[in-house]
Amino acid sequence: MSDLLLLGLIGGLTLLLLLTLLAFAGYSGLLTGVAVSAGSPLIRNITVAYKFHRGPYGNTGRLFTESCSISPELRSIAVYYDNPNMVPPEKCRCAVGSILSEGEASPSPELIQLYQKFGFKVFSFPAPSHVVMATFPYTTSLSIWLATRRVHPALDAYIKERKLCAHPRLEIYQQDQIHFMCPLARQGDFYVPEVKETERKCRGLVETSDAQVDGTGADTMSDTSSVSLEVSPGSRETSATTLSPGASSRGWDDGDNRSEHSYSESGASGSSFEELDLEGEGPLGEPRLVPEAKPLAPFREPTTPEKDEE
Repeated sequence: MSDLLLLGLIGGLTLLLLLTLLAFAGYSGLLTGVAVSAGSPLIRNITVAYKFHRGPYGNTGRLFTESCSISPELRSIAVYYDNPNMVPPEKCRCAVGSILSEGEASPSPELIQLYQKFGFKVFSFPAPSHVVMATFPYTTSLSIWLATRRVHPALDAYIKERKLCAHPRLEIYQQDQIHFMCPLARQGDFYVPEVKETERKCRGLVETSDAQVDGTGADTMSDTSSVSLEVSPGSRETSATTLSPGASSRGWDDGDNRSEHSYSESGASGSSFEELDLEGEGPLGEPRLVPEAKPLAPFREPTTPEKDEE
């Protein structure tokens, strides 16, 4: 009789544990529908303090922890420039940090100096007229894991179906939600100077290699070259280290700034956002999200700020 009672107790505890895990997963967003839409951006122009990272996205957790420890009340942000399904992990590029100010407000000089003291750089991003966007609950550490496996495939499906040019990919952590945003305009202004520098170096190496191949010593680079180059993502040359508080964005490129590795590869022809039937065309910061029934597939695993970390 005692054995049966013990087995029953073990079975009850096991069932209770399973129910607890299911409830935790549901609270983390397991059952939340992913709604993707195009419309007005969720944020206005922002000034950010960031650190550039080149390598596996899974190794960026320490950057989130570092930026949050400096000023925990600020929102965290990550900008991913390369598609990890197409680029080797060691070559993936991103910028991780905190949002110092938004809109007309300017970050205080003291706040800028504090972040610069710990090696962060300061840069400004504009408010694009239209973006592809989605949101996901941010209630537990599991929310981050679920978001990377559900939201990114949904974004890819939406962008590919409409043949959009949408890049780079931003993640903004605000209170209990993760906001995903892919600009459809002014994409070049979202590329930090380190990304532009790596692409300039890449082009320089390719040009040098082609010049050496030419038996006459002449540079054979031409518009019809078969070498695939990464296009520089914009013309803005604002310094990331000398940006003063409240400095505005200057000089932007409306052209297609896609590189061969960018997230925009999910869009076949790079259609303009003007061709969209905008579903989220509401007041700034109040987009309407319309569910898209798209098949989801594994995508990537960037590590993002975890509430339980340390």
